[in-house]
Parts: sequence; structure tokens; C-alpha cells
Amino acid sequence: MLANCCRWIKNPLCPCGQTDMIRIDTCLLLGATGVGKTLLLKRLQRFSRHGFDELEALPSTLPTVGTNLIDISLKRRKKVTLRELGGCMSSIWPSYYSDASSVIFMVDASNTSQVSSSCIQLLSVLAAEPLQDVSVLLIFNKRDIPCLMSLIEIKSLFRLEDIITSATQSITTMELSASSGQGLQEVLTWLESVTVK
Repeated sequence: MLANCCRWIKNPLCPCGQTDMIRIDTCLLLGATGVGKTLLLKRLQRFSRHGFDELEALPSTLPTVGTNLIDISLKRRKKVTLRELGGCMSSIWPSYYSDASSVIFMVDASNTSQVSSSCIQLLSVLAAEPLQDVSVLLIFNKRDIPCLMSLIEIKSLFRLEDIITSATQSITTMELSASSGQGLQEVLTWLESVTVK
């Protein structure tokens, strides 16, 4: 029986001529409106195909109303589908939880007034029954923008140590600048590490 968190596709490029199956896991990309989820999605797609040298100028983005999907090919014939859910859709995020094998939760580290509400959203995500065993990547985005608070102060306000200690999930934290591309390789490395072989 297959889990709901992945799908299988035939691999027509198998060198032996057989059409073996490739498993594609689903990673949810969540966070408040304006944290940079769509930009991260576009940057990861470009970076995974062409590397850092081929990152073009910033692509245009609009707040997502609905969902965006991209498939990313990882090493060792792994693939992952990233499903971005718009921040304005947070009330219906739970309807997508059973399809997730991992979660990336983004926080705008330059918007100190949004940190508390992001913390509440994250706690709600971590408390969801279908997500009790998934790996979570908590990204503090927009670290290239000057901020009134240091990252240490933001993590303290977020009560990050308490969240990590009490969560059932494995939580990894990372700083990122989706606009400059800083941290993209680390995100892909995390996706490779949590994607089922």
C-alpha cells in the first residue's frame, strides 16, 4: 500500500529498457503572505536545473492565491514535488497535510511585526496529526535586508528552543536570502536528505 505523501511515475529513460518506477515525494511550502515562498520556489527550480551561475535576475512574483507546484530532480534519481500554499489560504492548509512527506515553513526575518503570527502558524502546523512524523525545515528568509532585530533576538522571540524541544518532528533551521540565492544549495541538500530513497 502506498502512502498518500508520494506518487510514483514510470521512468521511460531507464538504460535497461524497463520502465521502472520513480517515487516522487511531496514537500509543502508554507508561511505567511509575503515571506518569499514563490520566489524561493522559482529560484530552487532554476538552481536545481542550472546551478548558481545561471540564476537570472529576480523573477517577478505575485502573492499566491491557491497553490503552485514544481517538480525538482534531486541526486540519485530522486524527485520531489514542492507545493506552495498561499499564506492567505492558511485556514485550508490542513486539507493538504496528508499528502506531505516534509514541510518547509518560511518566516520573513526582516518583518519583526510578523514574527509572532508566524510562530502561531508554525505551532498550528506542528500540532497537526498528519504531520507528526514529517521532517520540517524552518527558513528565516530575507536575511540580506537590514533588520532592527538580530536573528538571535528573532529566534528568542519565536521561542525556537522551546518549539524544537517539544515538537515530535525533526526540525532544521536555516537562514536564507531567496533574492540573492544565498542558502539555495542548503535547501536542496536538506530536501535530498529527507526524501525517501
